[in-house]
Amino acid sequence: MLPLSDGLRARRFPYVNWALIVACFAVWLFYELPDLNHAVFHASFYPCAVNNSCHAPESWGVAWITSMFLHGSWDHILGNMLFLAVFGKNVEDAYGHVQYLLLYFAGGFVATLTQTAVTLWFGSTEAARVPNLGASGAIAAVLGAFFILYPKSTVFGLIVIWPAWLPAWVFLGFWFLYQLFEGGFGIVSASANGGGTAFFAHVGGFVFGALVTVALMKRGVTEPRGTNDAPSPAVCGL
Repeated sequence: MLPLSDGLRARRFPYVNWALIVACFAVWLFYELPDLNHAVFHASFYPCAVNNSCHAPESWGVAWITSMFLHGSWDHILGNMLFLAVFGKNVEDAYGHVQYLLLYFAGGFVATLTQTAVTLWFGSTEAARVPNLGASGAIAAVLGAFFILYPKSTVFGLIVIWPAWLPAWVFLGFWFLYQLFEGGFGIVSASANGGGTAFFAHVGGFVFGALVTVALMKRGVTEPRGTNDAPSPAVCGL
């Protein structure tokens, strides 16, 4: 299912969310497309670099950041940016600009560590050498935050070609369970150019975003600020 609207109107313009989307597209267009294989090789995150079982082009302390702005195909970046555009704006509205940026990067870091831990503990040496890349781990943290902040909002999207309206807790709950289910069958897969999907990065990011949001809401630091609007097929979540 592809989300097209979260059924909510943010009070503030999502400057950070837009900046992240523009940055990802800029990296894709001006750095990756001219030589995709070279870009993926040099700026991706390699799990084997963490336990020094391989020599990666960049240190893992740098690569976890650069890899968050890489994508392996047009489908990869368009899908990720669609989810970020739809769900990120109201999470930024609730968190505030600076806290939202911190959530995004911290979520990406936790997602990378989760996938790396699973790969190193249960995977093969070859699996640990597969380059990991993509913004989906960080975006998963945003989805986890949205799941807690706006569970009753109505998500409009397409199931293949059919329009559908679902409560956010159903849409995102199903998305999370799918990641968990698929991760069980591809426990050492990695998000790479021509590779698989880092399902445990999604799981780790989502859980992190949800837990952090619960903690901040209990302290009164973060609260939902959007208002429900009637969903419309013409609205693209921005």
